[in-house]
Formats: sequence, structure tokens, C-alpha cells
Amino acid sequence: MKLGDTISLARRAISHSRLRSNLTIAIIAIGITALISIITVIEILKGTIYENFTTMGSNTFNITSQSLVVKSKGGSGRRRNNENEDQNRIKLTEAQYFKENFPYPSTVSINVLATNNATLKRGKQKSNPNIMVMGADEHYMKVSGGSLAVGRNFNSLDIAGNENICLLGNSLATKYFGDIEQAPNGFISVGDARYRVVGVLESKGSSLIDRTDNMVIITLNNARQRFNVSKKSYVISVWVNDLKLLDIASDEAEGIMRNARRLDAMHENNFSINKNDEIANSLIDNLKYVTMAAAVIGLITLLGAAIGLMNIMLVSVAERTREIGLSKAIGANSNTIRIQFLSEAIIISVSGGIIGIVIGILMGNILSLVFHSAFVIPWMWIGIGISICFVVGLLAGIYPALKASRLNPITALRYE
Repeated sequence: MKLGDTISLARRAISHSRLRSNLTIAIIAIGITALISIITVIEILKGTIYENFTTMGSNTFNITSQSLVVKSKGGSGRRRNNENEDQNRIKLTEAQYFKENFPYPSTVSINVLATNNATLKRGKQKSNPNIMVMGADEHYMKVSGGSLAVGRNFNSLDIAGNENICLLGNSLATKYFGDIEQAPNGFISVGDARYRVVGVLESKGSSLIDRTDNMVIITLNNARQRFNVSKKSYVISVWVNDLKLLDIASDEAEGIMRNARRLDAMHENNFSINKNDEIANSLIDNLKYVTMAAAVIGLITLLGAAIGLMNIMLVSVAERTREIGLSKAIGANSNTIRIQFLSEAIIISVSGGIIGIVIGILMGNILSLVFHSAFVIPWMWIGIGISICFVVGLLAGIYPALKASRLNPITALRYE
């Protein structure tokens, strides 16, 4: 008997026990759906992380406070700083010292998170207390990789003064002014203070990392007056003119910052220098644990499905004993019977896998609509998923197939 005929018989047999087959297919589909949807989400998150950090500039690094002080390395001769988080914060005077003394051709920006729970109000519209307000200088837009859709950026006079002016995130400008073209020179209340909008930021879309579209940027001096930033840590961002000098510049920045914080040679750094690509890689590296969890969930589900598949195949052998005896009586050999039952198990398993893959990709890519990212198809994991389903069907079908092929045709024909 040809292989095509054997597979055709296998498919016909599956259709005769449709309920049991469909239940097993559903269990396999659930396991593969869980695996593929989580993997798809992870791939979308990876792309979003890289995209967001790329827009910030690959030739940029940030100097931030270090809450958890790094333990001294063996043989370094440096001691840990027994300072708390408040003492580790970067003060404005230290940030200004760094900006004035950093020698490399670069642009240095200083910023501080004024608050994460401000309220915006314009007319009858009022936001929830979840608006982020950033205090920044005139170089922040360049260093952060941002740009303006309309209006102008801060200038040196704005930074030196203390006027209530702000840059508004694109989503906020759309929400409170309707048309972002109407926002410049318009007024909006941030907390209990009235601010004049001088510019609207270019939209960067939704992101887990970048909240620029829902952010208000005010000048550093204004942030110091209007918000309680005395205990906040300032962030120093450095945009190096030549990408080739990035590593050398970051090493030089460490020395300047140690001078600013009056650290002697015997003490470890109580600040961190973070390059954008290192931050992105660190975040992506943490996603591997989610991938492992998804794989475990999928494998456990498939293990249950394999047991169920073996069970229905054994039941099928028992129910079709006379059919097997008749097939052998008219010339079917043991090998043909084995292939038929193995084909049934593999078809059921792979069918569940294909359904699960399609549903998993669709479910996972719902996130791409939120982030306005490209439709992601994890080809490698699709191949892995199909291969796993094939192996599951093969393993679950071996014993029932062997049992069917070893039946004595005379005994089988007499079976009631």
C-alpha cells in the first residue's frame, strides 16, 4: 500500500472519532498557543527596546546615582562606600562641575525627574495624577534623541531665568489643544502653576520604556522652585561627537565624576555610567527567564497532551481490532498497520500545533498594534513548535501502533 493511501486511511479514521481527536488537538493547540504567543510578545518587546534606545543615540551615555553600591573587587584595594541612597544621589553642584570640566568634544545635558504624579488641567479637562514632569536644560532634546514637532526648544536665557514655560508631549498636546499647531504659546496648568507651552515634542508612540508622549519638560531652575527636587538625584547625559571616542570618553567621565564627588583612590564609585546599548542588552537578557517559563508551560501542556493522545490511540486500537484483522486478512502487513496508526497520532499532534501557532502569532501581535511596531513572526520557534508536535505524535503513537501491528488476524477477526 502506498504511503498516500495509508495517510488517507489515517485521516478517515480520525474523522470517525472526531470528538476525542478534537479534544486532543485542542489540548496541543493550547500548549503551542501559550508558547508561541509569549515568544512573539518577547520578540516585539526586544524590537521595541532596541528601537527606543537607538533613538536615544548609540553615542550617548548617562551618569546616574547608584543605589546599591558595587562590592569591591578582589585585589582592587578599594573600599565600599557605606553611604545610603540619599547620600549617593548626584547633586546639582556635582553635575555642574562635571559639565564645566568634561574635556571631550561632546554635548552634556543635566536633567532631573521633578515628579511622576503631576496633574494637568486646561479648561474643563483635567488629567489623573500620573503625568511625568522632567526638569532639563537646553541640551536635553539633542542628547535624548528627541525633536520638536512644532514650536521651539529651550534656550540659554530660558534656563538662566525662571519663567513658567514647558515643552509638551505629543499625546498631551493633542489631548488638551486638539491640534498640536495650537499648543505653542498656549497655556496649561501643571499642578497649581500655569505654564506657557513653547514647543511640542515629536511623537514616539507607545512604549514600556519611553514615556515622552505623555511627559512635560520644564527648565531646571523652574523645577527647583516649583517641585521638591532637593532630595532628587540629577542625571547627566553625554552625547559624544565621535562614536569612536565613546569608550575613551566614558572612562574620562568616570575620572571627572570621581573628582566631582571627592572620591579618593581607595573608594569604589558611588555612581553608575550606563551606555544605551548596555542598558538595552541588560533588559533583553532578563527576558530569557520569561522565554524559559513559556517553554516550561508549553512542554507541560504538551506532556499532558501526549498522554491523552496515547490513550485515545490505545482506545482506537481496541475499538478497531476487527478492522485490523480484516486489513491483515486482505494483505496488509504489520508495517502498513504501524504506519497507519503512527500517521494518525502525528496528524492529530501536528494539526494541534499548526492551530496553536496561528492563534499564538495573532494573540502575540496584538501588542504590536499597541506599540505600532511591525508584525512579528517567530520563524525559529514555529519550526521548533512543529518539530515538538511531530515528536509528541511519534512518541505517543509508537506503543499503540506496535500493539496494533502485532495483533493476530484470526484472533482479531473473532474479536467481539
